[in-house]
Parts: sequence; C-alpha cells; structure tokens
Amino acid sequence: MPEVEGGFAAVWVPLALSLKVAGWATAIVLIAGVAIAWFVARSRFRGREVFDALMTLPMVMPPTVLGYYLIVLIGRRGWIGAWLNEHFGIVLMFTWQGAVIAAAVVAFPLVYKAARAAFEEVPSQAENAARVLGATEWRVFVSVTLPLAWRGILAGTMLAFARALGEFGATLMVAGSIPGKTQTLSIAVYEAVQAGQDDVANFLVVTISIVCVVVLVGSGRLLKVRNA
Repeated sequence: MPEVEGGFAAVWVPLALSLKVAGWATAIVLIAGVAIAWFVARSRFRGREVFDALMTLPMVMPPTVLGYYLIVLIGRRGWIGAWLNEHFGIVLMFTWQGAVIAAAVVAFPLVYKAARAAFEEVPSQAENAARVLGATEWRVFVSVTLPLAWRGILAGTMLAFARALGEFGATLMVAGSIPGKTQTLSIAVYEAVQAGQDDVANFLVVTISIVCVVVLVGSGRLLKVRNA
C-alpha cells in the first residue's frame, strides 16, 4: 500500500468506483448486446450491414468523439438530457451514472460482436427441432440457443467489463474528475501522474493491469473451449 497523501482513499475509492461503474455498464451492455445481437443474427433486412456497422462504431471511434456525442445527447441542453432534467429533474453530467453510460457505450460492441458470432454458430437444426416439438420462440432461445452460445457471450462480457473498467476519454468528458464521485481508476492514474504521485499511479496501474490480464486469460480460455 503506497504511503502518499490521501492514503487508503487515494487508491481504493477510485478502484471501488471503477468496479461499480464497470459492473453497472457491463450489466447494461449484456442485456442490450445479447438482445440486439440475437435480432441481427436471426434477421435479414435491408441495411443490415449498415446497422451492424453502427453497433460496432464505438469500437473504432475516438473516445473523445463518443464523449462529445454523449454530451450532445445527455448534457443539460442535450436532446435527452434537457428532457430528463425538465420532466424528472435528472442530471447525468458529472455523475457516476453518466460515467456508467459512457462506459457502456464504449464497451457495448465487445458484447454485441461476441454474442452475434456465438448466435450465428448455433445450429439451426437444433432450434428447428425444438420448434417442431412445440416450443415457443422464447423457449427455444432459453433452452437451446442460449446454452449453446453462452461461452461466447460470457467471453465478450468479460472483455466488456475490462474495457469499461479502463475507460478514460468518454468518461472524463461526461463525468469529469470529481474525487470520490466520478474519478474512476483510469482518471485517478492520470491525475496521480499529473500531481507527481508516482506511488499511487504505480499501484493503480498494477491493479488494473492484473485485472485486465485475468479477464483476457479467462475470456481466451472460454473461446478456446467453445471452438474446440
């Protein structure tokens, strides 16, 4: 444990906040990513490839650009943000909830791409056999499709969690860097380096590196088993 100004709070508060933000963001993208991936994998419609490109756009777009788009959408004067503020008194900018939204947007393609690939590998014969036996579409999904695709979905979810945990650019633009409120782990590393707190920066970097390595190894093993 580094002996620096702030002590325990300087390290564990941003770590705890990052885990909270990453956990909520992962839960959101898991539900949304699986639903949309199943729809795209099982549908044929005009503009399907364009829609797929839009779903994966956050993967290649600069985080600061994503942050700008989010400000346009959920800022106090944004299309959605102004409506939420006017009707419900909800302000998302410079809150941990805003950080969750930013992390979710950045991490979404990882779940979506993995889930879509997993769904497309499920044999249609197995699903059709369940339908012949009288199973509803929901029953087919729960009892056949999901059990056959879960390893790929879980691998994508683990990668999404790691991505959300390390998100910096979009989160900084939307949530800012308020210690104890919106200062996540990656932002805390940046602030520590800027302040010359090398001990804190080193500890945080090692911590997030270990988490990311564990996640990558775990997801790699899941994908290896799925492809075996």
